[in-house]
Amino acid sequence: MKGYFRYFLGFASISMGVHAQTWQPVITQNACSVRHENAATLIGDSLYAVGGRGMKPLEALNLKTLVWQTLPTPPVEMNHFQAITYQGELYVVGAFQGKYPHETPLPNIYIYSPKTGKWRTGPEIPKERLRGSAGVVVYKNKIYMACGIIDGHYDGHVAWLDEYDPKTNTWKQLPDAPRTRDHITAAVVGDKLYLAGGRNSTARINKVLETTIAEVDVYDFKTGRWETLPATANIPTQRAGATAVTLGGKVWIIGGETVQLLAHNEAEALDPKTNKWIAGPTLKQGRHGTQAVVYKDKIYIVAGSANHGGGPELNTVEVMK
Repeated sequence: MKGYFRYFLGFASISMGVHAQTWQPVITQNACSVRHENAATLIGDSLYAVGGRGMKPLEALNLKTLVWQTLPTPPVEMNHFQAITYQGELYVVGAFQGKYPHETPLPNIYIYSPKTGKWRTGPEIPKERLRGSAGVVVYKNKIYMACGIIDGHYDGHVAWLDEYDPKTNTWKQLPDAPRTRDHITAAVVGDKLYLAGGRNSTARINKVLETTIAEVDVYDFKTGRWETLPATANIPTQRAGATAVTLGGKVWIIGGETVQLLAHNEAEALDPKTNKWIAGPTLKQGRHGTQAVVYKDKIYIVAGSANHGGGPELNTVEVMK
């Protein structure tokens, strides 16, 4: 079965009469490292798994050959971030390093070039805006970082929105989101940025996993304004440490963690046209602290933690068509 997907028969029903295939394991030719609190992004035909707790190698899965390639390890530890692809390179913006509960923000952007096979230290992030566990997206050749937390899991969650223009190497502060949230990943549909899920981690008072957020906040790039969707559009399964992707004009929120021991296996999609959620097929393996990518109209997810907190770490890959 090497090099082929393992298919499961049957379809999973989802709400509103919509149907979708189940998630399917991807059987790769070789194994990658286990990792969690990592990120992932797509460059060309390859899924790049990057970072995580501790020093983890950069690894790339060619989605045509299903072969993992081990690439140079990042120069520093990087965890709790949402990786992005910008002009064919991998960007790490707003990552943490260090141990729970006082992880510290990386002061710089880090960039990996597949062409040169090397990492480089990028521009500094404004010191007064440093944080991790934020949502990071690309929109019209600019990078946006939303919300996050300053002091690891301890305290200092923020509602900040920042714009970075790599062409001019300039930062701009934009209006704050309607609420603070960390352990969040963001997605863009059309001209709008969506924040769904996340929490306000406050280990200072021993409240972390239970501080999840229901509301969905949306930033309109054209008007420069935020709105909170009606309560009827609250995320059905509140959770943090999930991953957000855009597919078919919908915002998918996949996996995550809460007070329950097992990481969440839910995949739920918000339709911006109706502001209604649909329940997609559940992951074969619940996971949090990782990132999904979209490749040829399929969602791929790799690694993460199987339980809330720090493990067991995973290295499996699943795909949803």
